[in-house]
Amino acid sequence: MAELKITTNFTASYYTNDVPLNDAGQLWFVFHGYGQLAGYFINKFHILTKNHIRVVAPQGLSKFYLDEQHNRVGASWMTKENRLDDIENYIRYINHIYSKEVEGYKNIKITLLGFSQGAATVSRWLSAGNIPFERLILWAGLFPPDLDFVVSKDKLKDKKVVFVVGDDDPYINDARFMEFNLLSKELEINPEIVRFKGVHNIDTETLTRMI
Repeated sequence: MAELKITTNFTASYYTNDVPLNDAGQLWFVFHGYGQLAGYFINKFHILTKNHIRVVAPQGLSKFYLDEQHNRVGASWMTKENRLDDIENYIRYINHIYSKEVEGYKNIKITLLGFSQGAATVSRWLSAGNIPFERLILWAGLFPPDLDFVVSKDKLKDKKVVFVVGDDDPYINDARFMEFNLLSKELEINPEIVRFKGVHNIDTETLTRMI
């Protein structure tokens, strides 16, 4: 058996709120977690709309059913199968979104936020490109251990990095928190740690404090 590969064009969606960029003071790119869909995930950022912030939510390219009845659909950014191809594909896709959204608005203040699996996605994207962001928020997710730390160290230099986690988040235990600290040390950054009373979700009150 031989595995062959091709490169082709494809059509994919992404979502935004109702704030036009010419009326926005900030632009946030937000990346959903495993099993979520961007169209629902963006609703968690309604408080940003009220504060005239444009929100852009890219969509994980791999979709699957979440239940046996095939009623609920979720998405993933990547799996271990053909993972490098998945990473290359979603970086190319996000770059297209960025070019479309930011063209003509080079001075807009940009925040990057990755939730859960989306934290690894946004980390790989910023490492692979030249995105002039001001702040990176990793929410209930870590830097991926396979990140190019030499390149990423340069990209994160002088940037504000925030790590947000709920006190009762079952996925961020002491071991994972220690891993985050070790990865941060390797990147030579000193992230702000923000905790809230809650689990593995986007907490509106905590989000409000970051506007």
